[in-house]
Amino acid sequence: MILINLLPYREERRKRRKAAFFAGLGAAALAGAGVVGAIFLLLQFLTTEQQAHNQYIQNEITRLEAQIKDIADLKTEIESLKSRQRAVEDLQTDRNTPVQLLNDLARLAPEGIYLTAIRQDNKTVTVSGIAQTNERVSEFLRNVSRSSEWLDKPDLIEVKLANVTTNTRDARRLLDFSMKVSIKAPPREAAQAASGAQKKS
Repeated sequence: MILINLLPYREERRKRRKAAFFAGLGAAALAGAGVVGAIFLLLQFLTTEQQAHNQYIQNEITRLEAQIKDIADLKTEIESLKSRQRAVEDLQTDRNTPVQLLNDLARLAPEGIYLTAIRQDNKTVTVSGIAQTNERVSEFLRNVSRSSEWLDKPDLIEVKLANVTTNTRDARRLLDFSMKVSIKAPPREAAQAASGAQKKS
């Protein structure tokens, strides 16, 4: 028996194609939505990770800035302590200066030199005295120039004749002299030694 399809086959084929097209379009839309969703989730994950990394870096920067501030404060405090220490050492040295000045002058003055006045003005000392001869004055200047740790740059101001009457009423011809010397900063070891010696005494 022969079956004859009386339905319009072209219309049926068109419907099948349309259904297949919409099915493919829906599958493509679903696939596209899945890809977009996957990309969104990936970007969200990467953003979260980057934000966490940025926060970690910011925390480390804050911690390092605090440490740098502490180091700067420590450096400032160390410099302040060093400045105070230098001030105390300078005061200690200045306190010992008169003693060292007198010790040096007494040690360096040769026989035949008699000191009559010592005046200090800041770092300059004016020394006046009586000498038996010019050679004694020259020797005194050389001694101060070469052998003193505390005195420097001796400068002779004047030498003049002076008549000094002794107890035997014999007039002796002596020399009045005056000189200037500068007080120099002694080596730190010498200053500390002098300070220690003064404390012990």
